[in-house]
Amino acid sequence: MTTVFLLSAGPVLLAVLLLAGLALLPLGLPGLWLMLGAGLVYSMLIPAGGIGLWTLVSVGAVVVLAEILEFTISARYTRRFGGSARASWGAILGALIGAMFGVPVPVLGSVIGAFVGAFVGAFVAEWTVHRAARGQPARVATGAVVGRAVATSAKMGLGVVVAVWLFTAAVVGGSGALG
Repeated sequence: MTTVFLLSAGPVLLAVLLLAGLALLPLGLPGLWLMLGAGLVYSMLIPAGGIGLWTLVSVGAVVVLAEILEFTISARYTRRFGGSARASWGAILGALIGAMFGVPVPVLGSVIGAFVGAFVGAFVAEWTVHRAARGQPARVATGAVVGRAVATSAKMGLGVVVAVWLFTAAVVGGSGALG
């Protein structure tokens, strides 16, 4: 009975968790890690379900890549808008701190916090650079916010890739091509 339930309800529960993970991404929450964890649990509960070791390792690599890109893209845009290396680091740290502490707005507080944090972090960091080497702090901080938006979009795109990959592997099953 339990096996029949898992085989029929497993893909549905996996789809729900994958969609929940995608919904968490723009909020700055660990949606990709939820999706990877859902795939791992699915593969443990339904060993013949199609999500194999290679799928999990490959999806794990995409998740790590997405996490790295999220912060490096923001830093690159900060530099592209005339910022110093210090401003790039300020944008990264500001976005992290802003996402963790957010602003007192339900649900969207971490998103707003990450954008505000990237702006403030880049602005303050650029302002502390020696005047002769300093870019325009407001322009640099705007670059950090643009970079944050691009980074969030890229992470969402990779999140869709992860969700489709895991769900396809689960539904197609033991074809060998995805497992």
